[in-house]
Amino acid sequence: PAPPHVTALQLPLRFPSPPAFAASDLLPNAAQDEARAWLARPATWPLHRLALHGEPGSGKTHLAHIWAETHGARIVASPPARWPDRPLVLDGLDTLADEIGLLHLLNAATEARQPLLLVSRTAAGRLPVRLPDLASRLRATVAVGIGPADGPFLELLLARLLSDRQLRIPAPVQAWLLARLPRSPGAIRDAVTRLDTAALAEGRNITRPMAAATLGLAALHDTSAQPASDPSPPPQGIG
Repeated sequence: PAPPHVTALQLPLRFPSPPAFAASDLLPNAAQDEARAWLARPATWPLHRLALHGEPGSGKTHLAHIWAETHGARIVASPPARWPDRPLVLDGLDTLADEIGLLHLLNAATEARQPLLLVSRTAAGRLPVRLPDLASRLRATVAVGIGPADGPFLELLLARLLSDRQLRIPAPVQAWLLARLPRSPGAIRDAVTRLDTAALAEGRNITRPMAAATLGLAALHDTSAQPASDPSPPPQGIG
């Protein structure tokens, strides 16, 4: 036990709920329009397969779960030993090391005439693979990407993430954050996690100076003359 004069620091812990992948939880995002169109027509996929790619937080895994629910597909992280006789989603194509297993899976999808959805952060045809046959099949797979997120989507995402963690940040501070954070879903998610951790550890509300100090954004004492609801442009090189 600690000596009587030592006070143990107790940090409150918050455990966010697992991500929700229901269709009703998907935020509107124009960058996903092309992907949605392809996912709605699996019967038109050449060779019965489609490769979906996008940066972390772009919604590709969410779309894949919705597609799997709609079409009765099984979601796997590695090629199964045999085709499951139903549509299949392989999530994490870019981290897969089993090239032979992947090659057999692509061939099995064609033979079974069942849809195969490949999900990765990088376009399938650009993945560094050693097997020539696998490389050619990946290049022959239709690839559809989720483009950069627009402003309205990032605003909705920030509000959703704050709500999920029960964080109350005034709208002017949210606008200030969006003007300075990199304009990517991954950066928004990381920022909210760091702000949540700091707010719990320090036991205080999230203010503009506190957010700036935690995230290393603008100077702590922001004396911009612009109204808080109309944040100044982001510094050069960010967003």
